[in-house]
Amino acid sequence: MAILIDTPMWPAHGTVFAHLVSDTSLAELHAFAAAAEIPERAFDEDHYDVPERRHADLVRRGAIAVDGKTLTRALIASGLRVPARERAKALITPLAQRWERVLPGREALGRELVGRWSEPHRRYHTGAHLFAVLAALEALADAAAPPRAVELAAWFHDAVHRGAAGRDEEDSALLAEARLRDAGLAAAEVDEVARLVRLTADHRPEAYDDGGQLLCDADLSVLGRQPAGYRRYTEQVRAEYAHVPDEMFRAGRAAVLDQLLGLDPLFHTRRGRELWLAQAHANLRAELAHLGAPGIGRPD
Repeated sequence: MAILIDTPMWPAHGTVFAHLVSDTSLAELHAFAAAAEIPERAFDEDHYDVPERRHADLVRRGAIAVDGKTLTRALIASGLRVPARERAKALITPLAQRWERVLPGREALGRELVGRWSEPHRRYHTGAHLFAVLAALEALADAAAPPRAVELAAWFHDAVHRGAAGRDEEDSALLAEARLRDAGLAAAEVDEVARLVRLTADHRPEAYDDGGQLLCDADLSVLGRQPAGYRRYTEQVRAEYAHVPDEMFRAGRAAVLDQLLGLDPLFHTRRGRELWLAQAHANLRAELAHLGAPGIGRPD
């Protein structure tokens, strides 16, 4: 476990900046930054930008000075590097284009939602997650456009996120009801969007609920990422709950993983099972083993 800092060489605001990263975990990185009184606004998805004047002090505090190539290699090897295509700045235009397709002429509402998904306290439930869910819906629809209510539910499903399970989904549904009524949507469609948002609290749609199955599968598609991407997801989730002590988080997270492994089916659509089921089960069991918690399919 190490904190690395490269040579300050990135110009901005009348100085040059270095990158501060962890080669192990975002929790370690955030703890080091907090102890060094680096502001949260300096965090940029997988690193902190720190001005040249802080470089020597951070090295004294234990950061290891390396060149830029070494730092980049270590970040990639850790699995924590956020790919360029998933970074917030790269997603602004694609998200705006998708919003215009789903609800033309409502740019202000689209900007509000993107702003909510960009709140600084978020680490996993960000615009990258929103974009991933929308992309997963497209994959599940297999070239056909998903129903508009399902796409709108994806946009709203974590629009309110304070880390309160159940309450966040309810508040997001209430926000969808208020904003979509104001946008002039028919009451039946507004009700359907809100219903779908509430389903993401437990991901248990009925067998006849095609829209619910699409949304729940898309929301859980992250579980079927390849191991490096799944590791980045788990680190982002831990960072969102950095205020929770390790022992309490591990117990809570193990319960979540057991609940997910107990879902039958975990993915409701045939396409979702083809794309993500096998890898998802492997990822969930591997994470449980890493937590040291007995899980479904593992001996106590």
